[in-house]
Amino acid sequence: MTQLDQFLQRAELLLARIESILPPAAAQPDWDAAPAFRWRRRHGQGGYLQAVTHIAPIALSDLHNIGPQKEQIDQNTRQFVEGRPANNVLLTGARGTGKSSLIKACLNRYQSQGLRLIEVDKDDLADLPDIVDIVAGRSERFIVFCDDLSFEEGESGYKALKVALDGSISAQSDNVLIYATSNRRHLMPERMSDNSTYVHTEDGDLHPGETVEEKISLSERFGLWVTFYPFRQDDYLDIVAHWLGHFGCSAEEIEAARGDALRWALQRSSRSGRVAWQFAKDHAGKR
Repeated sequence: MTQLDQFLQRAELLLARIESILPPAAAQPDWDAAPAFRWRRRHGQGGYLQAVTHIAPIALSDLHNIGPQKEQIDQNTRQFVEGRPANNVLLTGARGTGKSSLIKACLNRYQSQGLRLIEVDKDDLADLPDIVDIVAGRSERFIVFCDDLSFEEGESGYKALKVALDGSISAQSDNVLIYATSNRRHLMPERMSDNSTYVHTEDGDLHPGETVEEKISLSERFGLWVTFYPFRQDDYLDIVAHWLGHFGCSAEEIEAARGDALRWALQRSSRSGRVAWQFAKDHAGKR
């Protein structure tokens, strides 16, 4: 055996050992398996898209007392599906008022027209460029969905999302939008000490300091802000009635349940759509 043969043999053995420790190539997702996917990460390996076969069957008509918000999100999503200009969306406000449900309802309405949804956890936002590369060039329209989004100081996902929204040298893919929900309008904790960084100029203008500018810079990169407000008592009871009817309760049973519904909300210190849904399931299930 010549020296060249020995060298090639050793090189082949070395390559085999290297290949054994490298992560396998990510399998292409089955785009026909489901209209929604979750981004998952394997320990020590890359991420992949996992199909979500069971989608919450909520419709836009199930969402009550958020008419203006529903109209804005539906219009923006319709523009996106039809290939017209549309904005990234930040949905903020009171908890349990339908922010996440509204996005799921839009998926159910437009999935037959090619809309797809990819759910990404906050901890995986650094992988957004990889996700965009996977879906680039496809005919479907993809909403990247980040639910209950908020950041603390110094988290890596904060800057990754800023870059994905409007900070990269490459243009944002025209078949991808980012929809995020949060209870914080600016996605970051706001402290009393932040007010000390404001500066008054001689002309009377008030200018925020660097700390405040940094905190609002992410939320400003969303083109559309949609705010949700706490429900009044009548709004809450209207939602309770809708879901009790959905579960087969008669008008008389719904009227008789009003007192129990109010006590249920009082125990939870909240009159939200989520609380109404939970009460309706409990009450209808005991019938």
